[in-house]
Amino acid sequence: MSRPLIEIADLVRVYRTGEVDVRALDGVDLTIAEGEFVAVMGPSGSGKSTLMNIVGCLDRPTSGTYRLDGIDVSALDADDRAEIRNAKIGFVFQSFNLLSRTSAIENVELPLLYGDGALGAAERHERARRALARVNLAGREEHYPSQLSGGEQQRVAIARALITDPAVVLADEPTGNLDSKTSIDVMAVLQELNEAAKTIVVITHEADIAAYARRKVVFRDGRIVEDRPVPQTRAVGRAPTAPAGAPA
Repeated sequence: MSRPLIEIADLVRVYRTGEVDVRALDGVDLTIAEGEFVAVMGPSGSGKSTLMNIVGCLDRPTSGTYRLDGIDVSALDADDRAEIRNAKIGFVFQSFNLLSRTSAIENVELPLLYGDGALGAAERHERARRALARVNLAGREEHYPSQLSGGEQQRVAIARALITDPAVVLADEPTGNLDSKTSIDVMAVLQELNEAAKTIVVITHEADIAAYARRKVVFRDGRIVEDRPVPQTRAVGRAPTAPAGAPA
């Protein structure tokens, strides 16, 4: 069995809104093993985004523990969390977050400019080129975001998330700005990365997107109400198969 990568125990996050305490996470226990592909679902206000922020080292819990790749990050300060985040987490967002006046390959190189390692320009360029090829964008390296489709822009964002070889890729509604066909293409890329042993966690409210994962975790009112495997009914890179009798 693969070793635990994300270990969460009795996690609580309370926000103060005026004079009211809002319990966004209420005693969450969750373990994600290395190499898993997990979809985190739930309605607005369920706690899934708060979990994403804590797992992504953008926030810390009010109480409870969170270990990432063996490191207890629960009580780390902002600088230490930033160091762990840059080294071990790749982010993919709904809005792509690409620099409009920067080529695809330069966008992908950006995380390497902020690390401690002193990589030369040639090495950064080569790593970025390999990352773009990994998401099927070889030959598009010098294109600017305005010259790329929405799906291609999201694949650039995925390549950027991969450039530091993170322990986990966190994708927050990665298909929210894409049409159905393009969403399939993007999810196929994430699925293929998982087949190559990369750990993927996707935050989504769409059941057809969650169907690409191998495990589904559902939040409601700050707690996990469902945690189960996702039946694998399709080949890698193909759209989920609708149940018999379901509307097209």
